[in-house]
Amino acid sequence: MVTTLDATVDQGLSIQTRSVGHWFDTKDGRLDVLEDVTLDVAPGEFVALLGPSGCGKSTLLRLIAGLDAPRTGKVGADKVRIVAPHPSRLLVFQDPTLYPWRTVRQNVALGLEATGQVKDSQERIDRALDLVGLRDFATALPNELSGGMAQRAALARVLVNNPRLLLLDEPLGKLDSLTRMTLQAELVRLWQDARFTTLLVTHDVEEALLLAERIIIFSPRPARIVREIRVDASYPRHRDAPELQALRREILVSLGHDHEL
Repeated sequence: MVTTLDATVDQGLSIQTRSVGHWFDTKDGRLDVLEDVTLDVAPGEFVALLGPSGCGKSTLLRLIAGLDAPRTGKVGADKVRIVAPHPSRLLVFQDPTLYPWRTVRQNVALGLEATGQVKDSQERIDRALDLVGLRDFATALPNELSGGMAQRAALARVLVNNPRLLLLDEPLGKLDSLTRMTLQAELVRLWQDARFTTLLVTHDVEEALLLAERIIIFSPRPARIVREIRVDASYPRHRDAPELQALRREILVSLGHDHEL
């Protein structure tokens, strides 16, 4: 099986945020969601963003994707300020958002169609389908897929564009536990093969420990970085490994959930 999309693809992007603050104007007034967030992510690094629900983690992903601009501070990729979306920085949401009238293959090809590359990229589409194990379901419609298969299709739609930065906004959050474990392993494999930089938003401490090289812990809204933890365990990781269990306890204390120990 082909394990990479393009052997010549550049290494992952580096990411820089500097004193980033963000808020929304609501009918009830200003809602602060990020406060003084300064973060560096190295090329090819896998970083998990962990914190309470609604604290602002997903907002930070949107700023890095270029979908929104920070109210204060700066966001950059490879030390160039981010001012708009770019195909090198792609975001995967919790819901697969596949077009129901298009086959899996047609959904995967969407980005290539938008840039006029689809006619010359059929082998590339095949490789993306191979990477996520969906070549045999290329002609299926979304309503014929399980939840896990639909999320695989959403990943293939991103991977076919050879991203240098993959932004994951709880992409496994709605899956059953067994499917989630399978796709966690697949994400690690894809990242190890392609070495794109990865930022994962999750509420799941165990998921962060299984996948990431570094975990950034945020406070309740407005989100501020309160701690960084490096996970030096080798892959594949096992959830019951003593070193991961020790880190889990540290993280729960940092999040104020020491009563769950």
